[in-house]
Amino acid sequence: MIFGRPRLPEVEARLLSPRLLAHLGDAVFHLFEREREIISVSSVKDMHKKTTDRASAISQAQLLDLITDELTDQEADIVRRARNVKGGSRRSGQDAYRRSTAFEALLGYLYLTDGLRLAEILSRCEPTGSDAKAQGES
Repeated sequence: MIFGRPRLPEVEARLLSPRLLAHLGDAVFHLFEREREIISVSSVKDMHKKTTDRASAISQAQLLDLITDELTDQEADIVRRARNVKGGSRRSGQDAYRRSTAFEALLGYLYLTDGLRLAEILSRCEPTGSDAKAQGES
C-alpha cells in the first residue's frame, strides 16, 4: 500500500516514462534524507543543507555507482533506460546528471513496485563511517 493505494503492478510501472519515475524518485529520496536527518539536526536550515548536499546530482551518481553491482536485471534496465533519456539542454556534469536521473528513476520504480527492495537499496545509501562524519561536519 502506498498512501492508501495498492502497489502498481511491475508491468505497468515499466511502461511509465523514465522521467516520470525520476520525478517520483526525487521526492522519495528527499523524504528518505529528511527522515534520516530529522533526529540529528537542530534546525530546518541544517536539515535543508545536509539533505541538499546528499541530493545533488554528483552525490546521487555516486550512490548509483555504489549499488550498481547489486541490481537485478529489471532494475538495471530501468537505470539504463533513464540514463539514456535525452536531456533538454546541455548541463555541466551531464554524465553525473544522467546517472542521478537514473538513480531517481530506480527509486521511483521501486517505490511503486517493491517497498521492501526500496528500503534495502536506500539502506545501502546511508552514510557510514567517514561518510557520516563528513556529513556531520558540513
